[in-house]
Amino acid sequence: MSRADLAYSTAVEAIRSRGRFGISLGLERVTALLAHQGDPHRELHGALVAGTNGKGSVVALVRAALGAAGLTVGTMPKPHLVSYRERIAIDGEALTPERFAAAIGRVLPLADRVAVSLGSPTEFEVLTAAAFAELAAAGVDLVVVEVGLGGRLDATNVLDPGVAAITNVQHDHERHLGRTLAAIGAEKAGIIKPGNLVATGASGRGLVPIQERCSALGVPMRRAGRGQAYRAEVRQAGWDGLVVDAVMPGRDLNGLHIGLLGGHQAANAAVALAVLDALAEDASRRGLAHPVDEAAIRRGFAAARWPGRLELLEDQAYGRVLLDGAHNPAGARALAAALAELGLRRFPLVLGAMRGKRVTAVLRALAPLRPRPVFTRVADGDALEPAALLRTWQRVGGGGSVAPSPAEALARAASLRTSADEPIVVAGSLYLVGAVRGILTGEVAA
Repeated sequence: MSRADLAYSTAVEAIRSRGRFGISLGLERVTALLAHQGDPHRELHGALVAGTNGKGSVVALVRAALGAAGLTVGTMPKPHLVSYRERIAIDGEALTPERFAAAIGRVLPLADRVAVSLGSPTEFEVLTAAAFAELAAAGVDLVVVEVGLGGRLDATNVLDPGVAAITNVQHDHERHLGRTLAAIGAEKAGIIKPGNLVATGASGRGLVPIQERCSALGVPMRRAGRGQAYRAEVRQAGWDGLVVDAVMPGRDLNGLHIGLLGGHQAANAAVALAVLDALAEDASRRGLAHPVDEAAIRRGFAAARWPGRLELLEDQAYGRVLLDGAHNPAGARALAAALAELGLRRFPLVLGAMRGKRVTAVLRALAPLRPRPVFTRVADGDALEPAALLRTWQRVGGGGSVAPSPAEALARAASLRTSADEPIVVAGSLYLVGAVRGILTGEVAA
């Protein structure tokens, strides 16, 4: 093992060891970690993106459009699918092992100091502090940062980049965020700060606390969705993505190609357009030119990719495999709609899930397509047992089978194909998607 590989593996083990601290919401520890580094996050401008679903897609679309305009963009995708290096990215490229190890190595001694008075920083807090410092040191033009959980007390909320975006408000993580849409919306609205520009695709009860927060702070809100100033209607959906007719103030973008699969991406595209408009206004406030014109939007949206989210891979051994991290009812409904758009029914399905998720509702969303499921689990203590998933499925969807590992589940699903080009669908957990993606691409989990 090279010195660089050893440094990286040491950094990863140090981060993993902090997983034992679990989820511990609050800003005190990450604030202290950043203060010890000179508050590098205060140098970052861009957008902080919260929401139940669609955060990653909106980040991918916005980043791609900004990149097409020649801007350098930092992102913090989460969770990583295969490698921890994915958690800090510049222009869509993960840090090298050496650079990642150095970034983490600078934060770990500070975490020990913070632990004395505030308790041990979590894995996510260490990653967040390292990412903000690294992106600031890299001098990126903008950051587009995805919130981890909720918003108000999430570690990323120490950042005030100028634009706050909330994709939507739906049920998920109720144990931490509350059981009503109003409560969940209030947690997400907590990312909105004085002077921010706000973009949201939320509607109904989940929108109310966002409106109230904007009103209380006197900040403007851009709304995206049907009947709003930013909207997109699907013209065509297929294996090469979407074509939508989109509208934003002062501009019609008819025939806009989106490189992401699924009709639900039209709603995400509308939010992304609102975010881009807000970023342009924020740049103007700071006396900067904002070069994202229609041509950059078209190039960027067409080129946008979001690994593990309705991502189609081709493999010599397993054929076509469609990966999607749908893990809550709304995500499962979006997946089911996308599969129906693509004409898929009775397909082989590999599914795993984590404890605390609304598994019955997820399975009910997929049941009308009559898939042939193989239930499995990832090597995580919070993963549900395949046999328990099968019992739930038998109540809502019919027969199925179990496999003890993702690799065995993938092989069994391949044997269920009725034609060579029929895809295997993998869903239910991003951790499962990451494990399968590693098998297909040959990437080693690290």
